[in-house]
Amino acid sequence: MYARRRHVYFAMMGTCLALFVLAWGVVRLWSVPVAVGMCVVAMVIPPLAAMVANRRGPDDRWWDDPSGDPKSDEWWDELDGRRRRP
Repeated sequence: MYARRRHVYFAMMGTCLALFVLAWGVVRLWSVPVAVGMCVVAMVIPPLAAMVANRRGPDDRWWDDPSGDPKSDEWWDELDGRRRRP
């Protein structure tokens, strides 16, 4: 799961870089407004890529998973109002 998210992240960031390079290296020769539009699209991609890369998958550990320290887990469960199974 992690590898797939990483590949998608790098593909999105590669697309972002390609848009910037193409916008100011090639497209601006024909149309500056289109080049600016491409840069605006490229500007939106990095935050979306970060969200994709940091999204929690069903197989990922999460912050509320047991830490392995019984005393700490018991304390956090008490704060969260959970009952521990014997």
